[in-house]
Amino acid sequence: MGGVGLGWIALHPPHHAISPGEERNVRAAARADSVEFRDVELTTPDGAILRAWFMRPKDSNGNAVILLHGVSDNRLGMYGYGKWLVQNHYSVLIPDARAHGTSGGELATYGLKESDDIHRWVDWVETNEHPRCMFGLGESMGAAQLLQSLPKEPRFCAVVGESPFATFREVAYARFGRQFHVGPWLGKTFFRPTVEVGILYVRLRYGLNMETASPERAVEGLRIPVLLIHGLSDRNIPPYHSDRIQSHNPSDITVWKVPGAVHTGAHKAAPEEFERRVLGWFATHSAAAPAH
Repeated sequence: MGGVGLGWIALHPPHHAISPGEERNVRAAARADSVEFRDVELTTPDGAILRAWFMRPKDSNGNAVILLHGVSDNRLGMYGYGKWLVQNHYSVLIPDARAHGTSGGELATYGLKESDDIHRWVDWVETNEHPRCMFGLGESMGAAQLLQSLPKEPRFCAVVGESPFATFREVAYARFGRQFHVGPWLGKTFFRPTVEVGILYVRLRYGLNMETASPERAVEGLRIPVLLIHGLSDRNIPPYHSDRIQSHNPSDITVWKVPGAVHTGAHKAAPEEFERRVLGWFATHSAAAPAH
């Protein structure tokens, strides 16, 4: 029963919509900074209506970044990064993931369906903005989804992921250990039957094979430069997840581990270095745009 309950909860995370007041504040800030601000909407093949904000600075450098939030969050959680990137002359698209914020979709699938959603968002940006380079920046679940989109989305010049999970199974093990302040060994041993039942329940009930939600396998053989950022004090998704991902493509993946940073807390722990590294990563790889 625990496995069934956990499987259901994982696919139905808490839903936090953006309030009208928050929306007004974001629009007012864009007007004050002379930033073009648009609502964007697209419909996926399975009928989910996805929604996003698009912002273009007055003095755009011709590049665009898609920003992807974590589980149970919404696009407002990435708005701070969006505003920062706009100030640095990047256009940004900030979507609500399916089953999050104001986007539709019955289930959060941790990359199984979201990887195709990201492909469609890139289509929208390419069609409407024709960027010189397309970049991605994701946090936690958003980082894992971004990595899983790369095999079918070669148009990214480079991407940055903070605190991604290596596989859905491995992060399930880690979550059990976190509750008792121990490592993933507890999930792999005592709670392993619970994890197995949860994965089996999701597959039988919803037709989703969570075994294939695997950023570490998605990066194999890719030639898209990836910067992974992970806090050394991350107890939610421990930093060995980024090590595992890098081990599957060491030539194209760089890992920066941040002392004192908790889950998705690298910017708070080292704001100047975070901004320098991310902007430098995009600038370094903006000259080598992939062929379309």
